[in-house]
Amino acid sequence: MAVLVIADRDGDTVRDTTHKTVTAALKLSGDVDILVIGQGSKAAAEAAAKIAGVRKVLLAESGALSHQLAEAVTATVVGLAGSYDAILSPATTDGKNFMPRIAASLDVAPISDVIEVVSNDTFVRPIYAGNALETVQSSDGKKVITVRPTSFDAAGEGGSAKVETIAGADGGKATFVSEEMVKSDRPELGAAKIVVSGGRAMGSAEEFQAVMDPLADRLGAAVGASRAAVDAGYAPNDYQVGQTGKVVAPALYIAIGISGAIQHLAGMKDSKVIVAINKDADAPIFQVADYGIVGDYKTVVPELMAALG
Repeated sequence: MAVLVIADRDGDTVRDTTHKTVTAALKLSGDVDILVIGQGSKAAAEAAAKIAGVRKVLLAESGALSHQLAEAVTATVVGLAGSYDAILSPATTDGKNFMPRIAASLDVAPISDVIEVVSNDTFVRPIYAGNALETVQSSDGKKVITVRPTSFDAAGEGGSAKVETIAGADGGKATFVSEEMVKSDRPELGAAKIVVSGGRAMGSAEEFQAVMDPLADRLGAAVGASRAAVDAGYAPNDYQVGQTGKVVAPALYIAIGISGAIQHLAGMKDSKVIVAINKDADAPIFQVADYGIVGDYKTVVPELMAALG
């Protein structure tokens, strides 16, 4: 059995979501290859070649692949699919975009958000916002799987895989127009060791920024938000943590003014230590918190900042 992992890269590096997906892939087979996609991705491919357990790295470069156009990625992967029994990707925004297309092109059912590999054809995934786990057994000849990175340890370094350049497909009628990138000196939300998140209780975008930014800077943390805070315009979309946002599992998660709807809990309840600050003692967030502070964040956060000073 051979497995292809589609790398999640950031410029010249591959994110640790790729390392964690390799860990899942190695539970299926010892023959694991990585596909690195994108114009000017040679350095990222060389970084991927150093991941322990990787047999070979395929480097696909073309203009259409520069921005991970789903049509171009799908055409490239489908062209390689004949050599592989399983195709894996981290369950990132990009992965959730192109993996269903790949599955449809191969006429197989995609298996999403896998948190455990039981055997070569059996997997565990969360359903109902993480309130239940479903064991899925697939009889498809090829498995197309997105992996929840927070459920797997990162594969180590020390590999010496060969990098092979292949032809990348184009995007057909789809073309890249533009993108607006958010630049920040803080850690990326999905990979941060510490996350501080704010909820609707903040009341305004100005208040959200005034409370969250100094605390995040003091802790070296990423900033997150509940969907309610994002929908209210207090925080940008890429801050959203939850079932319809990003799934995080940092060493420390601080929830400020977040009631704890199940959709939000689905995105952060695997955090190692959860601290909740909320003036409602009955807020659902306290059910998953390791430490709970019942009080107004306007009082508690300044006290916390003073203690950290």
